[in-house]
Amino acid sequence: MQNNDLCKSKDSFKHNPMHSSRTRGPSSYFLYNQDIIFDELKIKKGYRLLDLGCGAGDYSIQASKLVGDSGMVYSLDKWKQIIDRVEKEVNKQGLMNVKTLVSNIEEEIPIDDDCIDICLISTVLHAIGLNECKDILFNEIHRVLKRDGRIAIIEIKKTDTPFGPPMMNRWSPEELEEVMKPYGFRKISYLDLGYSYMIQLGI
Repeated sequence: MQNNDLCKSKDSFKHNPMHSSRTRGPSSYFLYNQDIIFDELKIKKGYRLLDLGCGAGDYSIQASKLVGDSGMVYSLDKWKQIIDRVEKEVNKQGLMNVKTLVSNIEEEIPIDDDCIDICLISTVLHAIGLNECKDILFNEIHRVLKRDGRIAIIEIKKTDTPFGPPMMNRWSPEELEEVMKPYGFRKISYLDLGYSYMIQLGI
């Protein structure tokens, strides 16, 4: 039995209207208790957060309210139609501290060196060929992070779950920690989210 405070049921994900293609596209955001996730992220006023593979932009929009006017959120996704929807929602809410970027996370990140406090990657790594692009991805993340910056990764657990990607595409937190070590990352924290987890690593 999963803790409902941590992870909602498959049905709640399937039927939540915010997951409809008529809104901003699919999102795993509503699978979790976001208070728990954002408490763990410890986002402060003035932070700069990079949302890699932002999808519907739900994390970006919530983070923008936490970083405040002195902070900035960079929402990056490779699909222009997705970014257009995020930008439309950002404008609708009058958010001045969200910058949208059309870019593939398997390529160079169009962000300056040493300027990001937190890089968030939510339910993205299972969908890319990480073994093939890990050099460019993790070197680029390391480049844009400040010296005390962090990367937070949310992924489906590598165990039997009622939904999620094929097992062969999943990464356990231990595997991620090991694969990211050569790029200068070290584990800071682990958060159990029921069917999923969030691991944070620093440099």
